[in-house]
Amino acid sequence: AVPRSVSLAADPAVISPQDPTLLIGSSLVATCTVSPDFPLKAADLYWTLNGRRLPATSYATLGPTTLSVALAHLNGSRQQSGDNLVCHSRDGGILAGSCLYVGLPPEKPVNITCWSKNMKDLTCKWAPGTEGETFLHTNYTLKYKLRWYGRDNTCQEYHTAGPYSCHIPKDLALFTPYEIWVEASNRLGVAVSDVVMLDLLDVVTTDPPPDVHVSRVGDLEDQLSVRWSSPPALKDFLFQAKYQIQYRVEDSSEWKVVDDVGNQTSCRLAGLRPGTVYFVQVRCNPFGIYGSKKAGIWSDWSNPTAASTPRSERAAGGCDPKGGEQNTTLRRELKQFFGWVKKHAYGCSNLGIKLYDQWRVWLQKSHKTRNQV
Repeated sequence: AVPRSVSLAADPAVISPQDPTLLIGSSLVATCTVSPDFPLKAADLYWTLNGRRLPATSYATLGPTTLSVALAHLNGSRQQSGDNLVCHSRDGGILAGSCLYVGLPPEKPVNITCWSKNMKDLTCKWAPGTEGETFLHTNYTLKYKLRWYGRDNTCQEYHTAGPYSCHIPKDLALFTPYEIWVEASNRLGVAVSDVVMLDLLDVVTTDPPPDVHVSRVGDLEDQLSVRWSSPPALKDFLFQAKYQIQYRVEDSSEWKVVDDVGNQTSCRLAGLRPGTVYFVQVRCNPFGIYGSKKAGIWSDWSNPTAASTPRSERAAGGCDPKGGEQNTTLRRELKQFFGWVKKHAYGCSNLGIKLYDQWRVWLQKSHKTRNQV
């Protein structure tokens, strides 16, 4: 019990050292000394680390009211806020606590890569080093400045493109290279990356191409036509563009890529399966902006657009031993289709193939949502 004459503000005990920072593999001897105002002796004390009682064999009595504990070959802290070393009284009461920060100094950040969305901003990512884990809270700061003049600037918007990333939203200069680097710091030291030199014009990427349309090519059962628009954000800049298309069958997750589209904004897919729904995406690579010699960076893919190829006339009238099974599936799909039309067609009686394609897209999304759930 605490004597009545003792101020409640007095600390029952003191641990030394308080909140030390140590390298992995270090050893530590900590002491707990009870205040003379408290009627406790060294024999009344014990130690815990992260809630686990430490063995009495690691204790040593250094005085009537002082008990030490020896910790050897310390591992990295289990939590970045430090491991809890606590001195207790015999009845379990907490007398004093200390945080042990055990880890490694930061490594030099590596692999800095940056891109600019439509020449309006800059986002950079990096890797924390070959080992990465320091077991201590490590702070990363991205800094940048114009190459030949200007002051150091510090990026403010972190974790925008992952755990090791930062976004600079505005006030960036064109036609002048930047120096960019990352500083890593924790309780055991500081490490600085190599400086990366880049020009905004060399790292431009765009929004995905808009207005992607996929349609049939007359009655050709093995072809679809794809057309799209150039990214509008770059229409006022001198640049070249190359495009890629990828497409897949409705019931497959494997995409096929068409690389040789060039800078045209339309393409015809051939060699497709008749009577099959295909999903199509397009992406853009802007290069040669204002004469830049760099290759450019691919945009994200556009949202999938769906269309179906015409059914083969040759398949009509064929005898299929599983016809009854197919008939049941068709009846179920037609019931779903007309239920969807009733909800979405707003009284329109002209049920064209485009409306059917829209329904197939809706059905695919519905299946995907159910699978995710």
